[in-house]
Amino acid sequence: MAAAAPTVTFADVREAAARLEGIAHRTPVLTSRTLNSLVGAEVFIKAENFQRIGAFKFRGAYNAAAQLPPDQLAKGIAAYSSGNHAQAVALAARELGTTAVILMPEDAPRSKREATAGYGAEVVTYDRYTQDRAALGHALAEDRGLALIPPYDHPHVIAGQGTAALELLEETGPLDALLVPVGGGGLIAGSATAATALHPGIRVIGVEPEAGDDTKRSLEAGTRVTVPVPRTIADGQALDTPGALTFPLNQRLVEAIALVSDAEIVTAMRFAFERLKIVLEPSGATPLAALLAGRIGDPPRRIGVIASGGNIDADRFAALTARPDRG
Repeated sequence: MAAAAPTVTFADVREAAARLEGIAHRTPVLTSRTLNSLVGAEVFIKAENFQRIGAFKFRGAYNAAAQLPPDQLAKGIAAYSSGNHAQAVALAARELGTTAVILMPEDAPRSKREATAGYGAEVVTYDRYTQDRAALGHALAEDRGLALIPPYDHPHVIAGQGTAALELLEETGPLDALLVPVGGGGLIAGSATAATALHPGIRVIGVEPEAGDDTKRSLEAGTRVTVPVPRTIADGQALDTPGALTFPLNQRLVEAIALVSDAEIVTAMRFAFERLKIVLEPSGATPLAALLAGRIGDPPRRIGVIASGGNIDADRFAALTARPDRG
């Protein structure tokens, strides 16, 4: 009989929170009367753009790396990522006194590649449209004897990501709904694990870019579906298949997936900058985009939003958010 796939429990998220205490930032929760008025609900935004490395990914990367056996940790860590997980593993390795080798796509944002190298990691590139990053990453780790920390399909990574929702709910109290961006599914799987344990009636809603709706299609089909590699400004969500571990968790805990266009993402980025005074990268803005564009139907009274990251360089942010009638 095949061994059961590992799962993630609320206890795992609690243990991850204790492990991250004093290491990860406890990021702020933002509110806006203007936003509340626009959507007709009370909205609480967990600003993970203020997390170390500028995104939630540090939570899962550190939680996983910190649990490696000392002999394996000493040999170093490998990871594959479009950017935020790359930076997170690089920083986690530095914090734990070891080294990291990161496989990144050739077209990853320059700011993310430079930041990853800046944390001390060796960066190896690949073509995301023609090469299988997971296969390359596993081969790289095996060849060099490194511990591979995947970006989402790992129980310790998922548990670490769930601490973002745990902190949000500890601060806000009960919420009617939680909106979470979906790439490989690690953030929403961890967040849903924490949220539904604390408040069983909460609606957990994922948000994907229209071009990368693999999780929505998979949930509707009841099995993991692969789509063409998405071409979207939300590079952190440009995946083609949900994770093997994250998908069953999300099948059980996530109510629905909303889709947003690139134009709606840009609108949300502009709103966050002008009204909330924060910078969000496209992937970090998708839940806010879904809310502003009315993609979740009639909004419930109290809504949590995880703004997952803000890693975007100034030139790209300016280019994306410039109004067409200016310049």
